[in-house]
Amino acid sequence: MHFVIHCLDKPHAVQQRLAHYDAHKAYLSAPSVAILVSGPLLASDQETMIGSFFLVEADSQAQVETFHNNDPFKKAAIWEKVSIHPFLKRMDNRGAQ
Repeated sequence: MHFVIHCLDKPHAVQQRLAHYDAHKAYLSAPSVAILVSGPLLASDQETMIGSFFLVEADSQAQVETFHNNDPFKKAAIWEKVSIHPFLKRMDNRGAQ
């Protein structure tokens, strides 16, 4: 099953995000779920990071929540609002990956 994790940072969290960036990247290098797509959400200036997005594949929402709760950004309380939802993929125009 696919799941979307949508995370919005607390206001003015860029420096805190950068301070934990290496730990976050290391954590994502050996995930407990299959990460299909991930990356930072950007402000309208298309440069300032304001959150994170993940499209993951996992057996259960509980598995996704465990993955999320162990992320260094979560542990550093960078995210102000997080939503995790099952996702039913209807179209994928990326071609064979």
